[in-house]
Amino acid sequence: MALNNGLEMIEWLRTHFNTVKPTRTLALKATRHLRKSEKKNLFSEDISMMRTAEGRWYEGLIYEMMIEVASDCDLIKGVVRKGADAPYVRQKISQDQNGTFYSNYGDIKVRGNGQDLAEVDFLLVDRENTVAFGEIVTSPTDLKEFEQEIIFKKRLIGYLFGQPIVPFILVSSVDISRNSIIQRLMKEPDSVLITTASCEEIKSVLNPREIRYRPRKPIAHPKLLHLADIRQKRPFDYRQLHDERRERLLEQMAADVPLEALTGPDEIPPIVKKIVFGALYPPSIRLLCQRTEVTMKGEALTFEAIMKDFSKVILAVNLPDCRPILYFRSKNKKEYYKMVPSKNGGFKYESRRTPHMAGFFLWLEGTKPSLGTQMTKTLLRYFVEHPPSPGGKNSKP
Repeated sequence: MALNNGLEMIEWLRTHFNTVKPTRTLALKATRHLRKSEKKNLFSEDISMMRTAEGRWYEGLIYEMMIEVASDCDLIKGVVRKGADAPYVRQKISQDQNGTFYSNYGDIKVRGNGQDLAEVDFLLVDRENTVAFGEIVTSPTDLKEFEQEIIFKKRLIGYLFGQPIVPFILVSSVDISRNSIIQRLMKEPDSVLITTASCEEIKSVLNPREIRYRPRKPIAHPKLLHLADIRQKRPFDYRQLHDERRERLLEQMAADVPLEALTGPDEIPPIVKKIVFGALYPPSIRLLCQRTEVTMKGEALTFEAIMKDFSKVILAVNLPDCRPILYFRSKNKKEYYKMVPSKNGGFKYESRRTPHMAGFFLWLEGTKPSLGTQMTKTLLRYFVEHPPSPGGKNSKP
């Protein structure tokens, strides 16, 4: 039998998934994946809280429907357990975690050096052991970065499991077929879009009282697989790949290459999406303040203010867009202030990074001062003073 790289499976899903209807029984069954607070919020008058809980419930519903569909399809070897069906884990995140893991709530994560690189809404395996992943959306908004997110996940899963093709299933409760981003994704032969009835329509068969005490209980099913059942085919040391990419970038900048050449294809697997260049020595922090502006609540931070309130300033760059980010370590609290480029130039406060983001927080905590003024000048020249243009055409810095 010729290999089809999972394409036969996802094409079958395109035409047969909606033969399984989101019945009241399945809608009720999906609530077992919700936490107590989410069950309460599923019917909350607070729209924001309700939508969040509704999204989690709909994700559980599609998972339940996928199990039903898989029962009647020989092309699908199995659906990977998640949510209430995932094994209970209360593991301490460490920087040696590389590969696929379950979160404490049963979400499927890909971690590198302990940090969450990606989360997938569901995983399928076909009879030839091809791994396919799925994403679930409940809103036509917030799709701006969706395309790059899917491209990265395909690249990451393809690397982990040694697959030249990674099938992708997008399931939506709203019609997003006319969205230009979705249309570009669906032009690929390894991608399919499945649209179901709306969340409001499906949820209308439920009432708050009947879901309140439903247990979060795993089920037995012949088509359910554990994450450990899917063998990773490539060794995966994310920190090593990160350090290789960091050194390559530093070599290229030392050679004064054009900015666009920094992200050109090479032999290093393109699965590192953030480079942490290092923490700045005090003279480099002074240089940063001289060359660009960093604002907090509309006020520019001076060198003196930074030295007074922060113990460390780390410079990082997101790939492939080469967008610079600064992380300021507070002296008073165990947290980092994330500073991002502002529209008017310089940096502005965006959010905080706390121990809750365990893997990445550990990485930041372990980053020591290593950037002197000469290296800082080079990094500022490439990524701050001559940032990438919106159209992607970058001039030599």
